[in-house]
Amino acid sequence: MTTISFFKYEKNKFWAFTQMSRSFDSLSKTNGLSFFKLLGTGSGTGFSLYPDFSTYAILCVWENESNAKDFINHGNHSKLISEKAFSREDFFLNPIKSHGLWDGVNPFTDTKDQFNKEGKIGIITRATLNKNKLFEFWKSVPQASLAIQNAKGVQWFKGIGEWPFIQQATFSVWDSLDSVKNFAYGTSVHSKIVIKTRKRNWYKEDLFARFEILNSQLIIF
Repeated sequence: MTTISFFKYEKNKFWAFTQMSRSFDSLSKTNGLSFFKLLGTGSGTGFSLYPDFSTYAILCVWENESNAKDFINHGNHSKLISEKAFSREDFFLNPIKSHGLWDGVNPFTDTKDQFNKEGKIGIITRATLNKNKLFEFWKSVPQASLAIQNAKGVQWFKGIGEWPFIQQATFSVWDSLDSVKNFAYGTSVHSKIVIKTRKRNWYKEDLFARFEILNSQLIIF
């Protein structure tokens, strides 16, 4: 199972920022956690040069559902979040398709053939940019963000990343698999950008993953 959680802060923002490094050791010892990333977010919705210091995220891959729920509902990390954050939103995800690498591995290989094709779909796209292609990439970002913003069936999306400018990602929520496919294969703007990324060699490493959204929960503290 995969989870991605977003934490919103109205105060304690400096504390939240420090957790990007301070949480690493404790998370690396978490039972059943096979892969994780501590993530900042971009202002607005899509990729952004400007960070959103009020929102942070954590992406986790778990050995089983029990480990995931225990961490989110009862773990020490979650107790700290409940004391410091304004809200948290957790998405419980079942990987159904994934290709590419994240730090040399694909953490979402345990894909399932059987899933609810009428249910909500989550998409993660991420990339490490080639440093000599940064200007070209960021020049195309407004066009890409506008394309997904206007896409039919997208319910929410947010830019996420490990390092500003160089390591970028997005998480998006769609109302159905058909909406995802219509955007991916039927939108000329999106198709042109995908072709350009390959032709211009923007990415040093990239990954695309598609998930069935099993459940989500929003908690206001």
